[in-house]
Amino acid sequence: MRLPARRRLSLFLTALGMSAVIGAVFGGAGGVGFRPAPIPGAILGSIGGLLNGVLLVVPVAAAEILLPPTRLGHVLDRSPFLVSFVLKLLVYGIVIVCVVGGRLGRRLAAALVPPVSALDPAATSYVLNRPAMQQMAITFLIVGVGILMLQVARLVGYRTLRDIAVGRYHRARTEERFFLFVDIAGSTALAERIGPDAVHRFLGEVFRLASDPIDEHGGDVYQYVGDEVVITWTVAEGHRRARPVACFFAIEQALEHASRDFDREFGAVPHLRAALHAGPVIAGEVGGRRRAIVYHGDVMNTTSRIEQATRDLERTFLVSDDALARLADLDGFTLEDLGLQQLRGRAGPVRVYAVTPSP
Repeated sequence: MRLPARRRLSLFLTALGMSAVIGAVFGGAGGVGFRPAPIPGAILGSIGGLLNGVLLVVPVAAAEILLPPTRLGHVLDRSPFLVSFVLKLLVYGIVIVCVVGGRLGRRLAAALVPPVSALDPAATSYVLNRPAMQQMAITFLIVGVGILMLQVARLVGYRTLRDIAVGRYHRARTEERFFLFVDIAGSTALAERIGPDAVHRFLGEVFRLASDPIDEHGGDVYQYVGDEVVITWTVAEGHRRARPVACFFAIEQALEHASRDFDREFGAVPHLRAALHAGPVIAGEVGGRRRAIVYHGDVMNTTSRIEQATRDLERTFLVSDDALARLADLDGFTLEDLGLQQLRGRAGPVRVYAVTPSP
């Protein structure tokens, strides 16, 4: 199974497990409310809640995790934030009404656990006939908040939202990080030929196709700057399997698979230049009402200068010696030592390597 499929399956199974546990806890708590026989009530309620959780999460998680790579998923990604949010809430609301309002989990629990049902018919009747309006309201709230958080996370980035929420960078801290600068070559000339609106769509499609490889290799999009995307990893995250290097070639491969579509729509195929560097940076939150996590340090400037050197050295992908020293599992790549290079704006030279996939 390919890496993207494995990752999506893992996310789907995780969501399934969490929903089942939450459903069992809520269902069991409701079943305990049957005072004459709290234990049979709790057992039936837990099983009913677990089944409700599974029945709910299968369509919702499938839509959120498995739908995005499809054509319909791409249409939803391009739709306005509010339209996508309301549409999902309506569709998921129908599922909630059918599953929770229809007491499907409870009915299945009573059918699947006949010994407990026979042991205390009154507890079975209590669990089956307990009003579902409160459960539906709670489920609507949980699903609604979940959709909203997912939509916001897609705007600002999952890791950025998480880090701001837990205050990881509320106080500035020093981190060792990889930075991968990926530039789309020839975009200025392309803009002159096809116009700003078309080149905007061209760049948007490139960045959209790059998002899956970035996610699959554990990268975090720091920012989009014109025709360039800046991707980052902590050294601990990027060290194994040379993730930053593998990420760049995965992006190239994704764009190559879509080359016919680009050529048909824009009359041009995207070509990339990239640079990878690593070192210490200061990471912290900045801003007032609009918060952002930023990185300061010479690493950023040096990476940009290495990316500029790809033109002078006529190479597609340059990696600094500092980055290579922090990577493992480079067996699948060929390194060409280009020696010490005097980069613009830097006093000291930097040793760089041209990296290509091994044949």
